[in-house]
Amino acid sequence: MAHKHKVRKKNVKQESAKRVVPYLPSTPYKMSTSFSALPIVSLSVLSSPTAKDEALLALSSRLDEVFATTGFAYLTDLPLTFSHDDVFELCANFFGPSGLSESEKMKLAKNTFVAENKNTYRGYFPPQLGADNLKEGFEIGSPTTRAATTLSPLTGRKFNLTEPNVFPVTRPLLRSHCETLHSELQSLATRILTLLAVALGKPPSFFDNYLTDSLSTLRLLHYPPVPTIRTQKLICTPHTDSGILTLLHQDKTGGLEVLNSKGDWIAAPYVPGSVVVNIGDLMAMVSGGRWVATYHRVRAVKHQDPATGRYSVPFFFEPGLHCVVKGVEGEEVVYGEHVLKKMKGWVEFQEALKDIPDIKTIGRQAMEAH
Repeated sequence: MAHKHKVRKKNVKQESAKRVVPYLPSTPYKMSTSFSALPIVSLSVLSSPTAKDEALLALSSRLDEVFATTGFAYLTDLPLTFSHDDVFELCANFFGPSGLSESEKMKLAKNTFVAENKNTYRGYFPPQLGADNLKEGFEIGSPTTRAATTLSPLTGRKFNLTEPNVFPVTRPLLRSHCETLHSELQSLATRILTLLAVALGKPPSFFDNYLTDSLSTLRLLHYPPVPTIRTQKLICTPHTDSGILTLLHQDKTGGLEVLNSKGDWIAAPYVPGSVVVNIGDLMAMVSGGRWVATYHRVRAVKHQDPATGRYSVPFFFEPGLHCVVKGVEGEEVVYGEHVLKKMKGWVEFQEALKDIPDIKTIGRQAMEAH
């Protein structure tokens, strides 16, 4: 359980040399507070072309407050062209009764699941029977014109973090809508990061280097109805997100729970017109422990739709493979090294990553480039 982990102490010594942290554990820097509900933050000011500096500073301060206390919040009044229904129509078009057939989905499956397929990182993954996290998903990265033969530096053909997206050829609208949603969420995450830079006392451009060759991922998830013969209570086990920033569209089924400092799991039900935002371990490091990466889980619910189960659409803002993520206290983490270390512990990537050379090479090359 998260509340049993020891809190990492800050290094009070002033070091002249920068510390390079190859990767971070899943343990957050500090615990959240004893909140009883997630705060709600309006982003209406971001939709105003004449927004005053005072309003933007107030929003920056509000985000600073919620990330320092809960690490989670509902965002409302979103500057997106997609409605909640639009987002989950994408899921229905892929996973629903009128969505793709099993054979169509497996044509998009990662090489781990279908040896003939070339995609290793983007694309479809089927449910892993017997796993605690029983779900299927479809993942896309930044819309790209990158040639299909392009290789990911260092990982080569067997695992390509920078490969192009794959889509069903029979559903061209699914591709265009997914790519547009990815672009809009990337833009929203970028604007939030600008506000967070100001909250840290840094220039608004402090996070700009994260945008170069960003690996941000849009993930359509489907949690099938839990069979009545299973006594499973969780469909996603307790964890913190490992990266920078997550924006989550959740459906009306509910089940998301967030851990507070008392060890209580606080329900985070769907709020109409909202997305849930939270920060990951890496962002907690960037803030020097000022912000908290909070443990969360998803509980299996009895009132889910027996035909569809539960849909969820998280967007994970991710820097580029060689991006050097700098903390306010001097720590530096090479993102590619960090994420590959994490992924070696995830079931769907273990086979693909087992023969990858020492991932610390990524860190050395990135640091030499800087």
